[in-house]
Amino acid sequence: MTQQDSEQYLARKQFFEQMLTIYGRKPVLEALQDKTLPAYRLHLADSNRKDGIIRDIQTLAEQRDIETLFHSRDALARISRNGRQDQGVALDITLPGYRDIATLRDPLPESFRLLALDRITNPQNLGMIIRSVAASGINGLLLPKNGCASLGPLVIKASAGTLFKAPIYFCQELEPSLTKLQQRGCRIATLSSHAKESLLDWQAPGPTVYVLGNETEGVSKTIGKLSDTALAIPMHNGVESLNVAVTAALIAFKR
Repeated sequence: MTQQDSEQYLARKQFFEQMLTIYGRKPVLEALQDKTLPAYRLHLADSNRKDGIIRDIQTLAEQRDIETLFHSRDALARISRNGRQDQGVALDITLPGYRDIATLRDPLPESFRLLALDRITNPQNLGMIIRSVAASGINGLLLPKNGCASLGPLVIKASAGTLFKAPIYFCQELEPSLTKLQQRGCRIATLSSHAKESLLDWQAPGPTVYVLGNETEGVSKTIGKLSDTALAIPMHNGVESLNVAVTAALIAFKR
């Protein structure tokens, strides 16, 4: 394989890794209205009535010169992977800020900060976390494909569209990725209500990954074993804990 072939292969691989298929009439319409968001292909059920929002979607696709394909309902369900909620519409988009954690290059700066999620399953929580990541300027979110909520319409809605702009690194499983980041000099800081050290007082000594655990169970035991530091948020007035999305916001804006 020549160098040119290799570069073309890597570019094509990155393109498909950054591609996300969204579904549902309103999410697709909003994505098409955002001209800064690269859209690749529109999928429509051939049984859709060609009026209202479907007409608006088709018009926008034509104006942006986006290829439109028509499918049977069953075929479209295979594309969207959610035939019950796709409403006969799906759109392939590319997320410029969505990339494999393996693309992260050394050396990592001392100020490098990532927020990692361990089994966050509520789409609304994930969407709000993504919004905080996009707004705060933190280096990114590490989102495992296995164990966390998928990037669907509910996440898009809760993120207020910031999913399309947020820096998100993906991996298949969280534990191996955290292990590799640790080997590269990152400190792993887990959040726990039982920790003695305060998140508000703690100053990261170098590149750091903050890990947030499941909404009810917290950080898993396997991830907890990797932790270099456990941090807690001081609670008052008998309050036991904060919503995970609120905790994420505190971390994302921490200086």
